[in-house]
Amino acid sequence: MNSDSVIISPVLSEKSTFLKDKKQEYVFKVHCMANKEMIKKAIKEIFNVDPITCTVINAKPKKKRRRMQSIGFTSSYKKAVVRLKKDQKITEMEL
Repeated sequence: MNSDSVIISPVLSEKSTFLKDKKQEYVFKVHCMANKEMIKKAIKEIFNVDPITCTVINAKPKKKRRRMQSIGFTSSYKKAVVRLKKDQKITEMEL
Protein backbone atom coordinates (compact mmCIF):
# COMPACT_ATOMS: atom_id res chain seq x y z
CA MET A 1 0.00 0.00 0.00
CA ASN A 2 1.52 3.33 -1.03
CA SER A 3 1.42 6.61 0.92
CA ASP A 4 -1.28 8.19 -1.21
CA SER A 5 -3.76 5.41 -0.52
CA VAL A 6 -3.13 5.33 3.25
CA ILE A 7 -4.31 8.91 3.95
CA ILE A 8 -7.80 9.45 2.54
CA SER A 9 -8.66 12.97 3.76
CA PRO A 10 -8.24 15.34 6.72
CA VAL A 11 -11.06 15.54 9.24
CA LEU A 12 -12.15 19.16 9.50
CA SER A 13 -14.32 19.68 12.57
CA GLU A 14 -14.42 21.85 15.67
CA LYS A 15 -12.53 19.32 17.74
CA SER A 16 -9.86 18.69 15.11
CA THR A 17 -9.30 22.45 14.73
CA PHE A 18 -8.88 22.76 18.51
CA LEU A 19 -6.37 19.88 18.54
CA LYS A 20 -4.45 21.46 15.67
CA ASP A 21 -4.23 24.88 17.34
CA LYS A 22 -3.53 23.87 20.94
CA LYS A 23 -1.79 20.48 20.88
CA GLN A 24 -0.08 20.17 17.45
CA GLU A 25 -2.29 17.16 16.63
CA TYR A 26 -3.83 16.57 13.21
CA VAL A 27 -6.76 14.26 12.46
CA PHE A 28 -7.00 12.24 9.23
CA LYS A 29 -9.40 9.69 7.80
CA VAL A 30 -7.23 6.69 6.86
CA HIS A 31 -7.56 3.39 5.00
CA CYS A 32 -9.24 0.65 7.02
CA MET A 33 -6.22 -1.70 6.73
CA ALA A 34 -3.58 0.91 7.70
CA ASN A 35 -1.62 0.55 10.93
CA LYS A 36 0.29 3.12 13.00
CA GLU A 37 3.64 2.61 11.28
CA MET A 38 2.11 2.94 7.81
CA ILE A 39 0.32 6.14 8.83
CA LYS A 40 3.49 7.69 10.30
CA LYS A 41 5.44 6.83 7.16
CA ALA A 42 2.74 8.29 4.89
CA ILE A 43 2.56 11.55 6.89
CA LYS A 44 6.34 11.87 6.75
CA GLU A 45 6.43 11.30 2.96
CA ILE A 46 3.44 13.46 2.01
CA PHE A 47 3.87 16.49 4.30
CA ASN A 48 7.65 16.35 5.08
CA VAL A 49 7.19 16.45 8.87
CA ASP A 50 8.25 14.12 11.69
CA PRO A 51 5.31 12.58 13.58
CA ILE A 52 5.94 11.77 17.25
CA THR A 53 2.87 9.68 18.04
CA CYS A 54 -0.09 8.24 16.19
CA THR A 55 -3.39 7.18 17.74
CA VAL A 56 -5.81 5.11 15.64
CA ILE A 57 -9.57 5.07 16.27
CA ASN A 58 -12.24 2.94 14.59
CA ALA A 59 -15.37 5.09 14.17
CA LYS A 60 -18.43 2.87 14.34
CA PRO A 61 -21.51 3.39 12.15
CA LYS A 62 -24.41 5.39 13.59
CA LYS A 63 -28.13 4.92 13.02
CA LYS A 64 -29.80 7.38 10.66
CA ARG A 65 -33.48 7.64 9.79
CA ARG A 66 -34.60 8.35 6.27
CA ARG A 67 -38.20 9.46 6.13
CA MET A 68 -40.40 7.58 8.55
CA GLN A 69 -40.05 3.88 7.73
CA SER A 70 -36.50 3.11 6.69
CA ILE A 71 -33.56 3.07 9.09
CA GLY A 72 -30.02 3.05 7.79
CA PHE A 73 -26.50 3.43 9.06
CA THR A 74 -23.64 5.79 8.28
CA SER A 75 -20.47 4.16 7.03
CA SER A 76 -17.76 3.14 9.47
CA TYR A 77 -14.24 4.47 9.01
CA LYS A 78 -10.84 4.61 10.67
CA LYS A 79 -9.24 7.87 11.77
CA ALA A 80 -5.79 8.72 13.02
CA VAL A 81 -4.67 11.49 15.36
CA VAL A 82 -1.05 12.38 14.60
CA ARG A 83 1.07 14.52 16.94
CA LEU A 84 3.98 16.54 15.51
CA LYS A 85 6.99 18.25 17.06
CA LYS A 86 6.37 21.76 18.43
CA ASP A 87 8.19 23.59 15.65
CA GLN A 88 6.49 21.73 12.76
CA LYS A 89 3.18 22.39 10.99
CA ILE A 90 1.09 20.95 8.19
CA THR A 91 -0.09 23.82 6.00
CA GLU A 92 -1.79 21.97 3.10
CA MET A 93 -4.74 20.63 5.11
CA GLU A 94 -7.41 21.14 2.42
CA LEU A 95 -6.70 18.10 0.24
